[in-house]
Amino acid sequence: MKVLLIGSGGREHALAWKIVQSPLVKTLWVAPGNPGIAAIATCIPIQAEKLDDLVAFAVEKAVDLVVVGPEIPLTAGIADLLRNQGIPVFGPSKAAAALEGSKAYMKDLLARHNIPSAPYRTFRDPESAWNYIQEQGAPIVVKTSGLAAGKGAIVCQTLDDAKQAVERIMVKREFGEAGNEIVVEGFLVGEEVSLLAFVDGERVVPLAGAQDHKAIWDGDTGPNTGGMGAYSPAPALTESLTQQAIDQILLPTVRAMAMEGTPYRGILYAGLMIDNGAIQVLEYNVRFGDPECQPLLMRMQSDIVPFLLACASGSLEGMTIQWDPRAALCVVLAAQGYPGSYPKGDPINGLDQGSPLIDVQIFHAGTRLEQNQVVTAGGRVLGVTALGHGVAEAQRRAYEAVARISWNGIQFRRDIGYRAIDRERQT
Repeated sequence: MKVLLIGSGGREHALAWKIVQSPLVKTLWVAPGNPGIAAIATCIPIQAEKLDDLVAFAVEKAVDLVVVGPEIPLTAGIADLLRNQGIPVFGPSKAAAALEGSKAYMKDLLARHNIPSAPYRTFRDPESAWNYIQEQGAPIVVKTSGLAAGKGAIVCQTLDDAKQAVERIMVKREFGEAGNEIVVEGFLVGEEVSLLAFVDGERVVPLAGAQDHKAIWDGDTGPNTGGMGAYSPAPALTESLTQQAIDQILLPTVRAMAMEGTPYRGILYAGLMIDNGAIQVLEYNVRFGDPECQPLLMRMQSDIVPFLLACASGSLEGMTIQWDPRAALCVVLAAQGYPGSYPKGDPINGLDQGSPLIDVQIFHAGTRLEQNQVVTAGGRVLGVTALGHGVAEAQRRAYEAVARISWNGIQFRRDIGYRAIDRERQT
């Protein structure tokens, strides 16, 4: 079969790496892809936001399946355009993608269906938001309702922090139109985990648990990023808690969306907070997490393509995923200055030295090719991902590969997986 994958980041490199392993796939095109993806698939120069061009290519090539990686084309409605042309697509409709595209919509849906989440209010003007924040006190969380590349949630420990967050979003417009509306949420305590599931409109097939590190610096300090690393499994998400999350959160959400006329198909990513056996929703994403995708697909032993097809135009009934019992851990290597402004075009050294290591994959995220040299082209540049017997061993292998890679101003966290490793040491 012929598959078109849309996107150019580390998530898409991991998806391409997994899709080409399927005996069902004859041809994989990736739009626009990156230098790492170009080594295993055919990259085509169509940007992920060029919906009409992507649809025209899929029609011209009689593509059998389109897999949409990033959230922006999904929230813009590419799945609807493709389905109107009779092309199966892995990803939710524009209406269903509002689950990520509008935090206000997501919170309202959860509230209507009594799905556990933090108390909240939505606002379209800063004065009303500030008055509410003063009534509630701190700590409190201020979020853009719209898409902000994973950086639109600001945890505010003081009222002054909260005031600055409202001003950044609604007055200074640091996140653009994403900040036209904000969600102000109660601060949840506990441990954050990620649970992803394949969804066919009715059923869910969960993936293994994962945990990511959003903050830029060691010890989970500093501003939030799109993610500085992740690992799977997540010891905090036990088998019983996973079932609880499916029964109390994932399935009720999927049923609620079907009931309201927006059936969900694709991957559903739930960011969850666990505290003393209680689980609440922090966020929903309508695509694979990045970097959670990388360790999850390193561990996934089943062929991914039947699951993509079942979500696109079939049924997941009776399907289960086989997992490598080992752990996987991804370390994100970022450009100097990220998550703020950062330079581009720095030559990357040592890629060939890190790649040959056993059970290690280097997934390209923000890279491009200049005169046969791979250079930096984004904030998050590479995702170095390794398997190991336990998170500690996976961490050691990942950082062994990281040590062989360099460029001017490279930055990365040195403690990815520390929570899980602490648990391993205690058992």
